[in-house]
Amino acid sequence: MIVLVLERVPVGLRGELTRWLIEPKAGVFVGTVSARVRDRLWDKACRSLRGGAALMVYTTNNEQGFALRLAGETGRQIVEYEGLWLVRVPVNQRSTAEPSSV
Repeated sequence: MIVLVLERVPVGLRGELTRWLIEPKAGVFVGTVSARVRDRLWDKACRSLRGGAALMVYTTNNEQGFALRLAGETGRQIVEYEGLWLVRVPVNQRSTAEPSSV
C-alpha cells in the first residue's frame, strides 16, 4: 500500500496518477502497486513537481512497517533517527494556538 500526497503540482500530474491510484481527497493518492510501479510513479512525480512538493508513505518490512520519501518544499522535515522516521516541524510554523505558560 502507498499513500502519495502532492502539494502545488500541475493538474496533469494528478490526472496521470489517477490511472494507478485513487484520489479520495485533492492531492492525496492511495493504492496498492508493485515496488517497480511505486518507484516509477515516484520518479514521475519528482520530475513533474515544478515548485510543488510530494510525500510518499509506503509499507515495508521495518520496525515501523513503513518508509517515507519526500521531494520539494513541504514545510516539514522527515528525519530518520536510529531507524525510525520522525517529522520535524520548524519553530516558525508551529501553531500560535499552543498553550502558553502564564
